[in-house]
Amino acid sequence: MTRQIILDTETTGLDPKEGHRIIEIGCVEMVSRRLTGNNFHFYLQPDREIDAEAIEVHGITNEFLADKPRFKDIAAEFIAYLTGAELIIHNAPFDIGFLNYELAQLTEPYQALTDYCTVADTLVMARQMYPGQRNSLDALCRRYEIDNGHRTLHGALLDAEILADVYLAMTGGQVSLQLGGEVDDGRGSRGTGAAIRRIAAGLNLPILCATTEELTAHNERLAAIQKSAGKCLWI
Repeated sequence: MTRQIILDTETTGLDPKEGHRIIEIGCVEMVSRRLTGNNFHFYLQPDREIDAEAIEVHGITNEFLADKPRFKDIAAEFIAYLTGAELIIHNAPFDIGFLNYELAQLTEPYQALTDYCTVADTLVMARQMYPGQRNSLDALCRRYEIDNGHRTLHGALLDAEILADVYLAMTGGQVSLQLGGEVDDGRGSRGTGAAIRRIAAGLNLPILCATTEELTAHNERLAAIQKSAGKCLWI
């Protein structure tokens, strides 16, 4: 069973070395590539002013955060939530840098975030898959025809939910297939692109595992790709 946490943050500015802080953490849980609904989401009081440029991006104001908890108040719950999981982050060094800075400010000693979990960076993945192209989250949504039109501002939980769809598409996630090349996007409209289809929770679906012979054939095929192309992303 693979447990993955898709994570995003919003901050007061660009650099924790200048004293900037996290003001929103949004996490979406996926187990065996299925969204569970066990999300983690907090707005946080940073005890400093938010840069005007940052407010233009995420729309979160100092007044809104005045009564919110501080990072120290949710740190133990946050670490317990992600321990043992694989974090999926777009441009991971930015978020990891801020999270490690927040952990370092606490009186209770915490280790670096990667001591509790592993991290996969979808920006690095996208650059390997599409070198020389735009690989922002918005650009990937357009490439995979994932609807993010409901997003007028950035938000950590919303961006984590969008990134979950992007990650599934990038890694061969289930997409809908309809006759005539039409795809139902789940909102009553149809088009010719692929749309990510979430499986409803609570279904008792069978799990089919590959046989030893199938795994051997799969590995042989990957090795052949590696030999002929010089690089295989799946190895």
